[in-house]
Amino acid sequence: MPLKIYQIDAFASGPFTGNPAAVIPLEQWLDDATMQAIAEENNLAETVFFIPCGQGFHIRWFTPTAEVKLCGHATLASAYVLFNIIGYDKTRIEFESLSGTLSVSKGDDGLLVLDFPLQQPSEVPIEDALTRGLGRAPEACLHSEDIIAVYSNQAQVAEIIPKHSDLRQLGLRGVIATAPGTDYDFVVRFFAPKFGIPEDPVTGSAYTQVIPYWAERLGKTELKAKQISARGGEVFCELKGDRVMIAGYAH
Repeated sequence: MPLKIYQIDAFASGPFTGNPAAVIPLEQWLDDATMQAIAEENNLAETVFFIPCGQGFHIRWFTPTAEVKLCGHATLASAYVLFNIIGYDKTRIEFESLSGTLSVSKGDDGLLVLDFPLQQPSEVPIEDALTRGLGRAPEACLHSEDIIAVYSNQAQVAEIIPKHSDLRQLGLRGVIATAPGTDYDFVVRFFAPKFGIPEDPVTGSAYTQVIPYWAERLGKTELKAKQISARGGEVFCELKGDRVMIAGYAH
């Protein structure tokens, strides 16, 4: 059975920036092994599948090695395909997922706005494997879905050369390194070697964890962030109660 596949750059300022995701619309689910094999074949951070469900869609995300319960950039990419290629004619899309109901709305000038559940982090001791894996001890460490290593400035995050053998020893999904930015409220890098992602270019789901931290620390609910990976990507953030708005462009 032939399938259509779209490769979309999410949280991207232009082509060949941001985080590429493979988007595969389906009428009904394939078996899990086939979807995982397709994701491995694509060898992108995420391959996303969705099917019609009620008034919206049911969505699932696969890295090259495993299914995950939440992915921001591939959800943004899916909305781009629905709005701009398939011809979905409403201004808001609802997706049912392993993380509950998610939505994507059209913003101004092509901006796409994710409405995701907040994941509140809590402070924990700094593990030795984290310090070895990032090459420098952070000033603070928090846990949520991922480990969050907070540094004092952007240069320290930019200089990280990750040691994946150490990062694989840690629990949870991956490691977020973050710090105050020079031209942005904060910057981020993300590493998930256990899931076949040495470094993710832009990680939408990471912002569900760091937005509440930076909103409290900086004393404001609207923030502008930059993921300072090699490809890079801008993320526009807003804290709204127990939800976070995570917005970006796609190409």
